[in-house]
Amino acid sequence: MNFKNTKRLILGLGILSFTFACKPKETSIEVSAGDVDPTRFVSIGGITTSGFMDDALYAEGQENSLGAILSEQFKLVGAGNFNQPLMPSSSVGWSQNGMSRLLLGYKTDCLSITSLSPVRIASQGDLTGFGSYVYSSSNKFNNFGIPFIKTTEFSTPGIGNPANGLGLYNSFFTRMASDPLNGTIKADILAKNPTFFTLFTGMDEVLMFAKNGASVGSLTPINGAAGIGFDGSITDLLTDLTGNGSRGAVSNIPDVTDFPFFTTIPYDGLNLDADNAFTLNEIYNPIGIYFQVGKNAFVIEDPTAGAFGARQMVEGELILLSVPLDSMKCNKMGSVFPFRNEFILTNPELLQIRNTISGFNAVLASAATTYNLAFVDSYSFFKKIKTGIVYNGISLSAKFVSGGAYSLDAVTLNPRGNALLANEFITSINQKFKATIPKVDATKYRGVIFP
Repeated sequence: MNFKNTKRLILGLGILSFTFACKPKETSIEVSAGDVDPTRFVSIGGITTSGFMDDALYAEGQENSLGAILSEQFKLVGAGNFNQPLMPSSSVGWSQNGMSRLLLGYKTDCLSITSLSPVRIASQGDLTGFGSYVYSSSNKFNNFGIPFIKTTEFSTPGIGNPANGLGLYNSFFTRMASDPLNGTIKADILAKNPTFFTLFTGMDEVLMFAKNGASVGSLTPINGAAGIGFDGSITDLLTDLTGNGSRGAVSNIPDVTDFPFFTTIPYDGLNLDADNAFTLNEIYNPIGIYFQVGKNAFVIEDPTAGAFGARQMVEGELILLSVPLDSMKCNKMGSVFPFRNEFILTNPELLQIRNTISGFNAVLASAATTYNLAFVDSYSFFKKIKTGIVYNGISLSAKFVSGGAYSLDAVTLNPRGNALLANEFITSINQKFKATIPKVDATKYRGVIFP
């Protein structure tokens, strides 16, 4: 080797050494609870907090609930065990209607076309697992996520009592209540003596009304006393929760009509060939409805639409995923036979629902200020999911099944979606209480499982 080549080699080694020597050192942020005392953390809310997903309460969903994911992060700053009213690990789950959970499988429609679709894992739900009484006085629960609970019902005596009759009790609370016959949810929460809490309530009651096409039940009034109105019920709950010095985080609620349950079927998804367009025109032209070859708006029942009570949908109106799809494909539902009100949301109904959401969210934002709580903007988070986001290289959206954020019931988030929502809570809690609680790596949580 000559001197010139040796010099080049030494120079190269020097540069290489300098490069490695100047590599930035990894810095770590010190984990801190700040002003949060997570010792006895409780999570309060409905389906998302409980882990209800894939249209059922089942163990894996509960283990990946919003409350459970948050508790794992709080353990990094001193939280204790997070006790949940778990279903048996082998259970097929229990839905609001007594059905098993959904999974993605193959289904053949009325046109003999087989495709991937949500199907039930069993012919019926797990009544034995769901009916088991799981309360223990020696190990009180931390998760008070109760599917389909109304905010007005937290202080209702006997809300777990089946003797009250259908619609007047909550069977998801019955199995976990210290006193199903006479007790209240609020009393059981306070019995845990929480040092920190999260509250994500109001969504379930709006969702139930919307899922019924605004045709069954009514929306909780925004104003009214505890047990009657939303604001009075929130005040009653938070006054007692914070009375012992407990801190917490309260979230607003999303626009539930952004969920894929309401957005998957387009209002103008009636695709017609020439023969079908001709047939429908013969039926509907006399009442002023006209069809063309190609895309058309579906036909719905509407008592205000003249003597015949039928009209075409207009842009912005929504078709629910509860509509019988085979009846649409093979029995002319939505065309010859108009959609019934239970399967659609009209613009006046949507205005009523969205005005209620806006009113609830104003109450929740004000309450966060009044009680010095962290405020979580879940409304904006769900809007971002609807538009679509990219998280660590993974695209997520509100598109049914393939979007990757929602579970198979099209209204609840899957574990990965819950992890992302948990990060919204952690961000707000850190900002409010000067904490540095680490965020969740949402990629470690599953999305939709494909066969």
